[in-house]
Amino acid sequence: MIKSKNELEQKIISAIPKLEQFWELLLKWQKSVNLISPNTISIGWERHILDSAQLYFLLNKKQEKLLDVGSGGGFPGIVIAILNQTLKGPLKEIVLVESDLKKSLFLQECARNLKLNIEVKRVRIESLSYKPNVITARAFAPLGELLNLVKNNVSRETILILPKGKSVDEEIEQVGHQCKIEKIKNIVNPEGTILKIEEVKYG
Repeated sequence: MIKSKNELEQKIISAIPKLEQFWELLLKWQKSVNLISPNTISIGWERHILDSAQLYFLLNKKQEKLLDVGSGGGFPGIVIAILNQTLKGPLKEIVLVESDLKKSLFLQECARNLKLNIEVKRVRIESLSYKPNVITARAFAPLGELLNLVKNNVSRETILILPKGKSVDEEIEQVGHQCKIEKIKNIVNPEGTILKIEEVKYG
C-alpha cells in the first residue's frame, strides 16, 4: 500500500502527460459546465487528481470490472481509467454513471479525446443493473443512502472504495446494512478517510 503523497506521485509519473491532457479538457469545459468547484481549480492536481489516483492502488489484480457512480467531472472514474491504461492495470471494463446530460457528454468527450476504454451511461444508478467487482463514488451521497442506491449492482464479491470527509464516523453509524468496513488513511487529504466496504448484506 502506498504510504505517502510523494510515493503516489512517483507511481503515476508515466501517466502525467495524459492526466494533464484530461485536466486541460476539464478546464475548457468548466467555462460552460460546472464540473468542479471553482474554488478548487488552483489546487486541482492535489484536490482532485491525486485524491482520485490513490484509489486506483487499492484495486487488486482479480478486479476486472469497475463501476463509478456519479462520475461528474471524471473523479475518480477518468483518473482511474487513465492509470489503468498507462500502468496496464487489471480493469477490463470501466463503466461511468452520470445522469446529468452535460456532464455525461463531457465524460464521453474525455473517452474519445484520451482514447480510454470506458462506457458512459446517462442513467440514474438505481435503474442500472450491472454487477462489477468494484464500485467507486466520490462526493456522491452519504454512505447509507449510497448503499441503498447501488443495491442492484452489489454482489457477494463486490467491494466499494469510497473517499469520505470529516463526517465519516457519523455516516458509518447510519448504515442500515450488515457489511465489513475498513478505514484507510487518505494520503492526500489529512482530513479524509477512504472506506473499503465488503460483504454487504441486504435484508
